[in-house]
Amino acid sequence: MEKHIEAIATALKRRHAVLFAGAGLSMSVGLPSWKTLIDHMLKDLHIDASLMQDPNITYQAIAECYRLENGSIEALCEWMRERWRVMPERIGDSELHRLIVDLDFPVIYTTNYDANLETAYEVHGKPYTKISHARDIASAPSGVTQIVKYHGDFDDPDTLVLTETDYFNRLSFDSPLDVRFRSDALGATVLFVGYSMSDINIRLLLHRIWSTWQGSGYEKDRPHSYVFMFRPNPVQEAVLTNWGVSVIRGEGRDAQDALVAFMRALRDKNGCKGE
Repeated sequence: MEKHIEAIATALKRRHAVLFAGAGLSMSVGLPSWKTLIDHMLKDLHIDASLMQDPNITYQAIAECYRLENGSIEALCEWMRERWRVMPERIGDSELHRLIVDLDFPVIYTTNYDANLETAYEVHGKPYTKISHARDIASAPSGVTQIVKYHGDFDDPDTLVLTETDYFNRLSFDSPLDVRFRSDALGATVLFVGYSMSDINIRLLLHRIWSTWQGSGYEKDRPHSYVFMFRPNPVQEAVLTNWGVSVIRGEGRDAQDALVAFMRALRDKNGCKGE
């Protein structure tokens, strides 16, 4: 782990590091898991929860059914906004969020719909800009952290990647945010945290980047990427390593404790000063 921390810290000092944050980050401050969202959709659709025992059913398919039945997912977004709200005080007390702010990544991508990262920057007095549309890319100020809402934002339901159709559309990997990420990933070290790496979009994204470098003839010059995982399995490690992504094994009593310890070590190595 020490070798990986050293490499990421060096990339951070050069402003050539990107953080990619998943659901584990939001769950650390009390947001519910995807199961809670699935249960709510099934209840609204009057479908028995036992349906989820069918391995062919995904939450994206259930969300697709919800959209078809209701004409849109705006009501679902409103429900998520109400239930998934975290008070700024709790974000301010989160060591994990404070560490992310302290590390001062130039760009943070997140698949989370909530505003917890934005709130962390506000609570700790650090400027940032939010990017969820192509127009945001064009107008983003320089010199501040850019928080890219890769799967959309509660403030705009049209940006959400939630239903099966949304996911299929993103498999083309050519939306403005995909193009932006490809550009960032080609020239920067990417650190993934808060993921189980089961998200097909994220896996495809990693595969496409690997394929791009393989086809370029300059794969030896590719900036390294990393994923922090608590107790990864050997299959995940083998596949990710083949794609040029080093797996950093977490150490601690649970996933959250391990991630905090890792981010703290990274901050210390980078020479960042906390509050």
